[in-house]
Amino acid sequence: MPIRLRKFVGAFALIALVVVWSLLAMGLAQLPAIKANGLVEAIYYVVAGLGWVLPAMPLIRWMSRPDPPKPR
Repeated sequence: MPIRLRKFVGAFALIALVVVWSLLAMGLAQLPAIKANGLVEAIYYVVAGLGWVLPAMPLIRWMSRPDPPKPR
């Protein structure tokens, strides 16, 4: 797959990842166990806010991989 197509597909995948991650994070933030304690809530928001980066890293690595050399 050429790099331009990988970047195109990867951009849509990243958008989908961020949307799904944020919806799940918002839903989990409403749990009584998280809302009950301010410190737990703050830690949750930091983890949920930065947590999407870990699944995005392999996708970005795949997107930026160079094209294989063309055979002669």
